[in-house]
Amino acid sequence: MSQNDFNLLFFSGKMRTLHLTWFAFFLTFVMWFNHAPLMASMRDALNLTPQEIKVLLILNVALTIPARILIGMLVDAFGPRRMYSLLLLVSAFLCFGFAVADSFERMAVMRFLMGFVGAGFVIGIRMVGEWFPAKQVGLAEGIYGGWGNFGSAAAAMTLPILALMFGGENGWRYAIGLTGSLSLVYSVIYYLSVTDTPKGSTYFKPKKNGAMEVTSKGDLFLYLIMNIPMYAALALLAWKLGPANLKLIGPGATVLMYTALILVYVFQTHRIFQINRKLFTEPVPDLERYKFKQVAILDLAYLVTFGSELAVVSMLPLFFKDTFAISLVAAGLLASGYAFMNLFARPGGGLISDRFGRKRAMMILLFGLSSGYFLMSWIDSSWSILPAVIVTMACSFFVQSGEGAVFAMVPLVKRRLTGQVAGMAGAYGNVGAVVYLTVLSFVSPQIFFLVIAGSAVVTLVLVKLFLEDPQGHMVEVLPDGTVQMIEVT
Repeated sequence: MSQNDFNLLFFSGKMRTLHLTWFAFFLTFVMWFNHAPLMASMRDALNLTPQEIKVLLILNVALTIPARILIGMLVDAFGPRRMYSLLLLVSAFLCFGFAVADSFERMAVMRFLMGFVGAGFVIGIRMVGEWFPAKQVGLAEGIYGGWGNFGSAAAAMTLPILALMFGGENGWRYAIGLTGSLSLVYSVIYYLSVTDTPKGSTYFKPKKNGAMEVTSKGDLFLYLIMNIPMYAALALLAWKLGPANLKLIGPGATVLMYTALILVYVFQTHRIFQINRKLFTEPVPDLERYKFKQVAILDLAYLVTFGSELAVVSMLPLFFKDTFAISLVAAGLLASGYAFMNLFARPGGGLISDRFGRKRAMMILLFGLSSGYFLMSWIDSSWSILPAVIVTMACSFFVQSGEGAVFAMVPLVKRRLTGQVAGMAGAYGNVGAVVYLTVLSFVSPQIFFLVIAGSAVVTLVLVKLFLEDPQGHMVEVLPDGTVQMIEVT
């Protein structure tokens, strides 16, 4: 198979790596969301209260924000083969720990740690970016992301059946434990089956680890600003658990969490200055420069695409149930189409980006996203169900295609930093979910959809003004000083 062939039926070379990697991501999503379809069984087994269930849902996404940043650094330093295998191995034992938990407190600890599993997405972005040429990387990343994301839907469809097959009040435990067993086995399979790069290619690593390298003082300032929302989102989660909201932690513990976040941000800021201190003494050669504003815009684009998807998937079944007075089962089936679109829309967004240009594709898809959410803000009980579902599905196409377009561009910013760029963009997706769900707790669903539409319009303007299409070649410098050119168009 030549470098330019793209046939999903092939299982050799780059296509083999793609299939092995999307399945690794698929397994991480099965594990990350294995609790959701079994929540009723867990509630009955451990007599969980509605508040405790809410806490488990919040804790499931809390650790993912910092984990994606950390994993992004590690994958750049140690390679995706090692990191995906390690993450699958660790995730298996976290699954086992959650499956045997016999109290809410133990479940809460394990669910918090399970947020680490959600960082797996970042690893495959670097792997796929290494194996596919620039003209195909959008479609390849879209297939990786879309088919991997389908793991949450697969968990919803299969785990309740497996729990029934195992039988008894502990059926849910065996079903969750089985997902961990699959991950344990696949961690070995993946390690033995892939390489970080095609034969003869160089795996570029950051010159220093611990923070992202930037190439100008202005970029350094922007980098520090762009770190703030991630800590603010974690502070928002602490507020939700604190005395002002769910009242599950006291005022002292809440203040302690806020203080810890501030101290970690100060430490990270110090580390960023350490990594980039040469900016104040000597200029970065033109060949090694990249523009951090590209990273910042991609972060915001993923906030409104993946962030809104996570938020809408969380509220859509109840929205349909309350709006059209239908059963929860029927509402769940109607809302499930939103997630199913991932199989086609995310690869579609990558393909559109490959064919029509990175910036143009992003603008088209953000416009469609904002228009879709604006139309959804008009849905009420005066609508019939069919047009409401059609509008929702059309909106979801633009949302998930937009996600594909974002990660079609991520590997083209700076090859040796791809993991960190992907980690930061991925973390912003979770930031968006936290922000949008917090907004939803204060306003009606219609206003909620309008807020997403408005934020998408703002992002569209920023893309128009500041995002630049990759031009020509990306430059990387080997340790011996040799310069290597990497095609990005």
